[in-house]
Amino acid sequence: MPRLFLAVWPPEDTVSELMALRRKDQRGVRFVAPERWHVTVRFFGEAHPDDVEEAMADVDLPPAVATLGPAVDVLGERVLAVPVNGLEALAGVVVAATRGVGDPPPRRAFHGHITIARIARDARMPPTLGTRVDGTFCVEELALVRSRRDPDGVRYDTVATWPLPA
Repeated sequence: MPRLFLAVWPPEDTVSELMALRRKDQRGVRFVAPERWHVTVRFFGEAHPDDVEEAMADVDLPPAVATLGPAVDVLGERVLAVPVNGLEALAGVVVAATRGVGDPPPRRAFHGHITIARIARDARMPPTLGTRVDGTFCVEELALVRSRRDPDGVRYDTVATWPLPA
């Protein structure tokens, strides 16, 4: 079975703004390619796409406006991320609707973010940490995404989408 998650893809103008962040190569720092930037709303692990689509079939998704920032931060000890607020209600509805699909949802509160880099244990934090980020976008759709490994790294393919009201 494929590895799946529900996500919000940032629009092109937001991706362009984030690309202005300093992403200079540095030993032990692996920056995520911009085409892979997303906010995971619900991670399923290995699950069947039909099960997710069935669980989401009659869900009334709330409108959502994503707000980036205030600054690039560290999640855990080794993930450099841009915080994304405003998707908490969407995540709550999605988790409630899909509770029986895939891996159980985490018990902790939802904290939206876009991962921009992964840092090795022995690497220094890149200068991007703490850079101010400011931006908003209206979320137009929620995407079911399949994650798969290939020789060039992880690839993401959108399997299905659900529109959000404006």
